[in-house]
Parts: sequence; structure tokens; C-alpha cells
Amino acid sequence: MRPLTFVDVCSGAGGLALGLEQAGFAPRLLLDDDELAVTTLRTNRPHWNVLHTDLLDFDPAEHPVSYDVDLLSAGLPRVKSSATVGRTDSRAEERLLEAAVLLVHAIRPRAVLIENVPGLAHQGEYQRFRDFARAELAHLGYEFSWFVVNAVDFGVPQNRKQGVLIAIERNRAQEFRPPSPTVQEPTTVGATLGPSMAARGWRDAAGWAAQADEPAPTLVGGSKNRGGADLGPTGAKRKWATMGVNGHTVADDVPGPDFVWDPALGMDNMVKITADQAALLQGFPASWEIAGRKTARYRQIGHATPPPVAQALGRAVVEALEGHPAVPAAG
Repeated sequence: MRPLTFVDVCSGAGGLALGLEQAGFAPRLLLDDDELAVTTLRTNRPHWNVLHTDLLDFDPAEHPVSYDVDLLSAGLPRVKSSATVGRTDSRAEERLLEAAVLLVHAIRPRAVLIENVPGLAHQGEYQRFRDFARAELAHLGYEFSWFVVNAVDFGVPQNRKQGVLIAIERNRAQEFRPPSPTVQEPTTVGATLGPSMAARGWRDAAGWAAQADEPAPTLVGGSKNRGGADLGPTGAKRKWATMGVNGHTVADDVPGPDFVWDPALGMDNMVKITADQAALLQGFPASWEIAGRKTARYRQIGHATPPPVAQALGRAVVEALEGHPAVPAAG
């Protein structure tokens, strides 16, 4: 049985593409405009066909391999609500969303998967985006499902909600069902990061892991215009502090044997998360190498679709298109 094929745009660190691969899809083409993201993709999957280009500049006629695919997938930069779309920096994300939808006209995949902010699925301020997608795609014969998934329901140790658009050719659309949770109990930060926290002999690693007994708040990658990496907005940092984590920065390394962990003494005595650990919290396998220096690596990780979520979405699409799970593609 042949694997189903896909084109992935705005591929970033490859979380969406990796999960789709795990679900049984084989990529025909991936593209991203960030040089480090392209390096990440090529490092981990040298056999993938990765194009370094902006989605807005992509012409599928110049890359005919993108035609006749089963799925177009896009983990796009987060669009702004209608309250902010008038700002000068907000149209870039909106243009990418529109470009991904318009690309369907050219390559005519059997299904479309677009992942973005949770509000995109149902909230009124994003209605014009939903109307745009429907106006462009309904007459091509696609039917739509809009829904929200939370990464924690798929074994990712993080509360991370994502809005998802699945559009499938009308003759198979009635077979589609959003993915059901794959775990009954959430995976915790401590269970995920405990072994790596102990890697350099930190004596309090087990004690820290035992009290970090809940999922992480949403990791936020931030923009290239921001300064150094941190673990998100104020509310997220407060949540991290309850787990004894300093969320104001990202560490270069895990604690050594002499680190004194005592949150009562302030942030300097809280543990810090490394970029590699952030990747684990995002559901990447430990073997997945992220290119660049610390801040650039964390930014790629924070923007990524968690691979376990992408795998679940991919399997749901396979069920609709084929009526049974596809054979996983070779990694």
C-alpha cells in the first residue's frame, strides 16, 4: 500500500510534518522562509524535499511535484483577531493564511489541514477568516470541519489549544471525525523532564520532578523582533513559578550537582528549562535536532505543532480518505 502524500507549507521545525509522517504520510515538498528552520528539516530528514522560500513567493507550477497530493498541511504563524488586524504588523499572518487557502486552487489536494489559534475555529472575531476559506474552497468541492484540540489530550505534557480546519473532498468528507484523546491522564512536566534534570548529577532532580506534577502552560516562541527567549506571558510565568521554574529565561544547560533549588529565595534559585527540554515538552523526540543558537532554537520549538497532535490529526484524515490507517512511512 502506497503512503499518502502531502505538501507542507510554513514547515518550521517540522512538528506537523513529523507527525504526519508518523501517521502514514510521505512528504512531496516542504517549504519555509527561515534558513534555520530549513536547516532543522534537512538535518533530521535528509531525504525530504525542502524548499527555502516564502509561501507568498511559492509557485507550484515551478515545482510540479506538489501536484496530485493527498493533503496540503499548514501550521501557519498565529493570525491576529479583528481587534488587532489594523495594526501594521498584523497583515503578514493574515496574508499567509489567505495564501495557504488559495494554494488549494492550484494543487487540488484531496484534503487540507490548517492549524492556528484556537479562536479561529469558533470565535466571532475570526469569522471573516472562516468565511474567506469557505468562499474559496466550497465551490471546489470541499466540506469543512472546524474544531479545537488540546495537546495535553494526546500525551503532550503541555496545555496547548489549537484551532484546526480540515477540508476534505465532498465524496469522503462524511467519513471524517476529529481525533479522540489518546491518553486518559495528562503527562506531567516532572515525568517528562525529570531524567534530563538529573543528567548532570543535580541532587534535587527527583524532588523537583515530584512536585512538577502537572502539564506545562503553552510554550510561546515569540517573534524575531523580540529579545531573548522566555517561557511566555506573565500568566504562564506565574504558572511555571508554582512548579519551581524560572520562566523569564531559557537555560544553556540543566542544573549541575551543586545547584541549590529553593524557590523561596527567588528566581535565581529556581530551575530553568533548556531549549532541548522545551522540545520534549512540545512532544518532539529527543533525537530531533533543532538548528541555531538558544533563542532561535527555542523560537522554532515554541512555534511548532506538537508532533503527537499532528499524528492524531493525520490519522483522522487517513481514516476519512482511505477508510483505514495508512502504513507509516519510513523515517
